Amino acid sequence: MKALLPFALAATLGALAVPTAHAESNDSWVVRIGGAVVAPKSNNGTIAGARADVSSSTRPTIDLEYMFTPNWGVDVLGASPFLHDISLAGLGTVARTKQLPPTFGINYHFMPNAAWSPFLGAGVNYTNFFSTHATGALYGNSVSIANSWGPAVRAGFDLKISEKWLATVDVRWAYIQSDVKVDNTKVGTAKIDPIVFGASIGYRF
Repeated sequence: MKALLPFALAATLGALAVPTAHAESNDSWVVRIGGAVVAPKSNNGTIAGARADVSSSTRPTIDLEYMFTPNWGVDVLGASPFLHDISLAGLGTVARTKQLPPTFGINYHFMPNAAWSPFLGAGVNYTNFFSTHATGALYGNSVSIANSWGPAVRAGFDLKISEKWLATVDVRWAYIQSDVKVDNTKVGTAKIDPIVFGASIGYRF
């Protein structure tokens, strides 16, 4: 999966550099404000010899997309910090962490002038874990989770409300796998790879 990173990043940066007539027209930008649920896959790897599970989290999001043609756009997704509990089989919750997952992508909108326009996208996700602390059986120990780079994909649709306003529903997948350390000793890898369900209201300008 990591081999896909250079290609996804090159596609995104290349799209940003494309000069087109559309980039100079009105309504080239779309800002979307809404919320997302980050739902890690089941069975999040083995940590300290026990099966790990990472909880889901819901937070507000903001997405900014630049349409450099009627069909093609590049976007960046931001959010307030997501909060996850980390549990180990037989031990319960042993750590809690926050993460910010900015995601950069390029999207193809199939029917940009229609009332209902599906789209597909691909890009790069960077997940920053912070404020990680031990609880339960690990209380008193130092726990850290490494930051993660990985490819991301997206699918969804825009529903036109008016010439300026739209509603968007989408689903994303991101490759997130991070080393976990307890007292600076690696004890396993958290394999999160979440599905992210989002809904938002957008404004063109």
